[in-house]
Amino acid sequence: MKNILIIYPHWPPSNLAGVHRARLISNFLPDFDWHPIILTVKHEYYEEKPDFDFVKTVSPKTEIIYTDARKIGKTRIIGDIGLRSFKYLKKEALKIIKEREIDFIWIPIPSFYVAVLGRVLYNKTKTLYGIDYIDPWVRNISNRKDIRSKLSNVVAKILEPYAVKKASLISGVSTPYYQPVLDKNFKNKKIEHVGMPYGFDPNDHKVVFENLKYPWDEYPNCKPIVYAGAFLPLSGHFIELLFRSIRKLKDEGKLDNQIKLFFVGTGNYVHKSISEYAKEANIEDIVVEIRDRFPFLHILNYLSNAFGVMIIGSTEKHYTASKTYQSLLSEKPVFTIFHGQSSAVKVMNDCKAGNYTVSYFENNNKTDFENEIKETFINFVNQKGNWQPNLKALDKYSAKESAKKLVEAIEKVI
Repeated sequence: MKNILIIYPHWPPSNLAGVHRARLISNFLPDFDWHPIILTVKHEYYEEKPDFDFVKTVSPKTEIIYTDARKIGKTRIIGDIGLRSFKYLKKEALKIIKEREIDFIWIPIPSFYVAVLGRVLYNKTKTLYGIDYIDPWVRNISNRKDIRSKLSNVVAKILEPYAVKKASLISGVSTPYYQPVLDKNFKNKKIEHVGMPYGFDPNDHKVVFENLKYPWDEYPNCKPIVYAGAFLPLSGHFIELLFRSIRKLKDEGKLDNQIKLFFVGTGNYVHKSISEYAKEANIEDIVVEIRDRFPFLHILNYLSNAFGVMIIGSTEKHYTASKTYQSLLSEKPVFTIFHGQSSAVKVMNDCKAGNYTVSYFENNNKTDFENEIKETFINFVNQKGNWQPNLKALDKYSAKESAKKLVEAIEKVI
């Protein structure tokens, strides 16, 4: 087998969203004759609460090498794990490359600063590397006012060109995530690139917990509709219109009074909250927001035992919701709002699961768009329409298929 060194400072028991990228790809690389070696950071240096059940989702064929990082200390000056672990990752990576035959280095980002390590290692060892965009590095921060975000974006504009200049491959969860990188940095130089989704590992859904506590246990007889995951700042427009639509449905007496919306694991964000939107729409009695992160496998069990599932996307067309696959595999009806050009819309349509999908376009009439949300949501709640998704169509979006695409791209450049 060829050896691929995957450098990603978070790893199970961290259950941050980005961890799934490296985990899912590595789980299936051996199927294509590549041996994954994960270089990561010991979990005691993480800020988030560890999820030790999550470790069960890692393939036993994956080799994992741990290193240290700087501790945060009493005053949180530098929190980014990539910065805190950079020198340790560099030292261990050089040791691995010296002692082992490494055919390729693959670095998913964020943490964005680890991308620089690819260039550093290449300069010292000439080992080919690729950078994988889970999120854009240079991004739109017009909705953020804090100095940390602005400074981070300035640094990104300086470091990204340096990091990608010697890369042999650019990949990402979808092409629009990294297309600006190609446009800015590879105008006169062709570079191999590939977009492939997170995908999913069907084995994740086979783990069932007995006596699991659910967020709705204290609300007997309710019909829980679950949104699971981070609440994005550019999702606020959709949430505002959805909650206004729900308010109208309540006023018209059309909404089942057992319906309750649970937003779980929304994160420690700084923009306007789900709870604030609910209060403005006067529906705080049916909206429950729990910001704390939940174990990944618990979330899968929540989705499978809910009345229905929601995915609220972003006004950005490149937004790709990895949670789409988990939501569909829950086998519960799924209500979604996405930009019409998001790849998530194609996933829903390919699976014949678009009954309750609302598509947003910049030129939408706001009133018509809100009415469409209202009509689609009540159809979802009443489960009108033939909800029989073709889950077999998900195969082409699986993590195994994504691993295959990545391997094909790597083998073109080595």
